[in-house]
Amino acid sequence: MKSTKFDRKKHIYKSEAFVELVKDAVRFFNGTPVHTLPHAEAFLGTGVYALYYTGHNTHYYRYAELNRLAYNYPIYVGKAVPKGWRQSRISDSTINQSRELCNRLKEHSRNITLGADLDLAEFRCRFVIFEDESSDMISTIEAALIKLSQPLWNVALDGFGNHDPGKGRYGQAKSDWDVIHPGRIWAERCNGIPKEESIVIANIDRHFQSIGEQL
Repeated sequence: MKSTKFDRKKHIYKSEAFVELVKDAVRFFNGTPVHTLPHAEAFLGTGVYALYYTGHNTHYYRYAELNRLAYNYPIYVGKAVPKGWRQSRISDSTINQSRELCNRLKEHSRNITLGADLDLAEFRCRFVIFEDESSDMISTIEAALIKLSQPLWNVALDGFGNHDPGKGRYGQAKSDWDVIHPGRIWAERCNGIPKEESIVIANIDRHFQSIGEQL
């Protein structure tokens, strides 16, 4: 078959319907109930979630001001996908559901409890459960929420969602989050050279300055 001349325009996909679908999912997400951590009831499902800070930590107290009237500014956004999703894109269904979302919120609750200078009672969460074919949207909606709200623990203070790298992999540096909130035993085993705390704090301050410019 003869090769055709490259025309970039013929490779660009655009869909207003898709854009509106994402916007609709985000609107639905922002209207879901807000709960305390850890979530009181176990439930089935996978999906997207956000954590909101409402306390007076030296670094994060501005979130309490931003969320004073409504929970609009998450400190962290994440996803919980069906098991095997990355390998075979299995969709979570009403027949074969997992507890990935519930378990992820529990895991985050434990990490917050372990982290220095954090009080779990000062956090709230909201989430959306995606079932059947809609579970294929999980990563898209997570990315949209991060882009829109720029959560601190996603874009300026990395490491909150990290897991124990395991034996033989502790040569890496502990994350910025663990520099500010020491307490996770596995993070203390990481023997790489982390950032100076002053640099991490400066990044936090710059993040809130950028948010202030957008308000």
